[in-house]
Amino acid sequence: MKAACPCGRGAAFEACCGRYLGTGVPAPDAESLMRSRYTAFVRGDTAHLLATWHASRRPAALELDAGVKWLGLEVKRHTPIDETRAEVEFVARSRVQGRGQRLHERSRFVREEGHWFYVDGDILN
Repeated sequence: MKAACPCGRGAAFEACCGRYLGTGVPAPDAESLMRSRYTAFVRGDTAHLLATWHASRRPAALELDAGVKWLGLEVKRHTPIDETRAEVEFVARSRVQGRGQRLHERSRFVREEGHWFYVDGDILN
């Protein structure tokens, strides 16, 4: 049996976010991109994170905290605004040094030349 994708859709990694990580294949919508970015955090794939970050906000480099254990993702809402803009609200659970944490964010995405990019987000309570 193939390993399930960390993004929570229930599909095998190769049939889910694996289609986008390191392949150059664009995600079809903002939610799929957000899920692939979560999967990239789980797998430590900084190249995918940087490649899918909008150039206006992309950091020059990205170093992930090796002590973070990602536990799950819940997409609460995917809101297409128009053909080129969308928002995704999600909760990502993790454990750092034995302590559980939740990241609840409303993220903004833009689509340029057929590719979705993460722009930024607001942390929610």
